[in-house]
Amino acid sequence: MSTSNNIPFLDLVTPHVELENELTSVFRQVLHTAGFVGGPMVEDFEKAFAEFCATDHAVAVNSGTDALRFALIAAGVKQDDAVVTVPHTFIATTEAISQAGGRPELVDIDSRTYNMDPEKLREYLEQGCTRDAAGKLVSRRSGCPVTAVVPVHLYGQMADMDAIQELAERFGFIVIEDACQAHGAEYFSRKHNRWFKAGSMGQAAAFSFYPGKNLGACGEGGAITTNQATIAQKSRMLRDHGQAKKYYHDLEGYNGRLDAIQAAILTVKLAHLDSWNKSRQHLARKYNEEFTASAANVVTPFEPESSRAVYHLYVVQVDDREALQASLADAGIGTGIHYPVPLHQQKAYAHLGYKTGDFPVTERLARRIVSLPMFPHMTNDQVVRVANEVKGSISRALQTVCAMAR
Repeated sequence: MSTSNNIPFLDLVTPHVELENELTSVFRQVLHTAGFVGGPMVEDFEKAFAEFCATDHAVAVNSGTDALRFALIAAGVKQDDAVVTVPHTFIATTEAISQAGGRPELVDIDSRTYNMDPEKLREYLEQGCTRDAAGKLVSRRSGCPVTAVVPVHLYGQMADMDAIQELAERFGFIVIEDACQAHGAEYFSRKHNRWFKAGSMGQAAAFSFYPGKNLGACGEGGAITTNQATIAQKSRMLRDHGQAKKYYHDLEGYNGRLDAIQAAILTVKLAHLDSWNKSRQHLARKYNEEFTASAANVVTPFEPESSRAVYHLYVVQVDDREALQASLADAGIGTGIHYPVPLHQQKAYAHLGYKTGDFPVTERLARRIVSLPMFPHMTNDQVVRVANEVKGSISRALQTVCAMAR
């Protein structure tokens, strides 16, 4: 919350102040019951979140990273399986793959949606893979069996799930959605002729409740959604030291539980998520109007007809990002970059053997993208001010270039 004319990149104070009475009430409930781990509050949240996502099951865990890791393991990913995802995402996506025992393999993104490009995935499967003597799909790059694909619903917009699932059926791999930025996003399936919620289309999906997400805890949190009872049950065991019941361990698991206080807080916030998402959608349209009405050299987010994005982030492309960020900072406007260094260029993944130039769309976008302020309590006037500052900065930069060229 800003007390001046500044516009923060993200406002986490206002919604918590507005919900203070509800949040403190559920906190007191937990104190009075001393049910700090598991119990009715966690179960109530799981039921509510499963209903919100239109899935049969939701399993609450302590982070989005654990959600994706447990979902992969529970769905059957084994040691040294190749799991395909994108280089344009937060490192938690590939960390979860590696920690599940898999080997991340990458395909480039669509230049408009910033999500996995199904055509690049098809090329990888047809040209970058072969079949072994047993008929298993094997990566030519690593020699590992390809068992799963993780499409990332980046910035609040779902990937092209029809195309990805068609390839899954053809080549025989599982699909685990990384929905950590897409709480409430929707996708229209041409195959099924209806809308689907994020988290309801793959064998399982992972959500993060990091504080800045569309649905954020007051700390860490995550959840797995699935329509498969076996995946849900194994995920519950994985989060709780592999226990089928107390002190009876059917497998070696982890300590990945969501605590009751965070579950109670998330239940309160979940009731407001639809209205918060609608506010984000309205603000995104307002941004688009402001930029479309000018000649500013700004590439706004692309939202296909098959998508109902929830704008976790509002990301634009510009020619000189550094100059724009400096100009906005001088004007008291916060910005972010999501993400400046693609995963295949990170030191942590040098061992995968990728090189600069392997994913040209991702590499080009990583130099041009900038995230503008986006939060549910942002006002139209703030959007107009941000847009005007962006347009003014770009206009001044163009005038400088023209003057130097004369």
